[in-house]
Formats: sequence, C-alpha cells, structure tokens
Amino acid sequence: MSATLAGPASHLLEVKHSRFLAQAAPAADAAAALAFVAQVADPAATHNCWAYRIGQEYRFNDDGEPAGTAGRPILAAIDGQGLDQVVVVVTRWFGGVKLGAGGLVRAYGGSAAECLRTAPRRELVRVAEVGLDFPFEDTGAVHAALAAHGAEKLDERYRADGVGLRLRLPESELPSLKRRLRDATRDRVRFSEA
Repeated sequence: MSATLAGPASHLLEVKHSRFLAQAAPAADAAAALAFVAQVADPAATHNCWAYRIGQEYRFNDDGEPAGTAGRPILAAIDGQGLDQVVVVVTRWFGGVKLGAGGLVRAYGGSAAECLRTAPRRELVRVAEVGLDFPFEDTGAVHAALAAHGAEKLDERYRADGVGLRLRLPESELPSLKRRLRDATRDRVRFSEA
C-alpha cells in the first residue's frame, strides 16, 4: 500500500549561509503538481528546483543549478520515502558560499527528505472500475454484495435480458466481491473492464 501526504508540509535548512526551503504537497496529477510549483516558487529566490512522482509518471527540474544536483535528489527523496502523488519544491536563496556539486545534492535532497519525513501522511487506496451484467433475479444478491464491499454504483442500466452496472471499489475488495457474487448467483454475474 503506498502513501501520499495528508496536506502541505515545509522544512527550512541553512547550509553555509544559503537557505533551502522545501515545500511539499499531495498532487493527484501533473497539472496539480505544476500548479503547486507555480504557486510556491519565489521569483526573488536564486533557484526554485522541484520534482514530482505520480504513479509511473515523474518530472524534475534543476532550475539553473548544475545538472543532476537538485531535481534528481528531490525525486530520490520522494521515492526514498515510498510516496506517490507528491510534489516537492526546494527554493534556494544563495548565501555567497559555493557548495559544490556534492553539497548541492546533499542540501536539496536532504531538505526534501526531512520535509517529507516529518509530513503527515495518508494511505492511497487504489480503486478499480468494473462492469457487471446479471439477470434480473440476482439484483437483490448483487446489491447486498456491493454494499458489503464498499462499491460505489456509477451507472445502472436495465435491458431486456437483465441489468448492467458500472462500479468503482477499492482494488483490494475486487477478488472477494467476485467470489461472493459467484457463490450467491451460481456464477451468473459477468465481469468486464468498465
């Protein structure tokens, strides 16, 4: 089970007079992640480096820092914490002392990691959408099973030969729902991808 942040979080780190402010937030999609970047980036700062991870999709940006010294370490911090649907922006105000590539990696990655480590989290529940087709006489059994497995009805259609439903439910509940419906209806329910 993966997790995301329960809400925004921040962490301030000072390294050799440079200030690094890490700000993180949950992001359901790339548009939300980029909107957060635009919202918290400080145009007066030296750099606003960022990264996000949303499922298999990820992006990062070094915003003028040497390649690989900011965005990639921020992404590594997200992945290192096992988080998903998260965006992190680390804003740097230069303090006059150069940190070198290793120092930048440690500062950007470290401030992002500490921000995420102390942030409140919530579990991500994976959902599945499925279609069901069944004869009219099984309607009662089907509806009882749906309620027991936390299924949300998205659409219901009555046809000459029976009923068609589209559902959304936690992915983890799908196998037990299929077993219950098979047993309750003598395997008359047909599942399909919604």
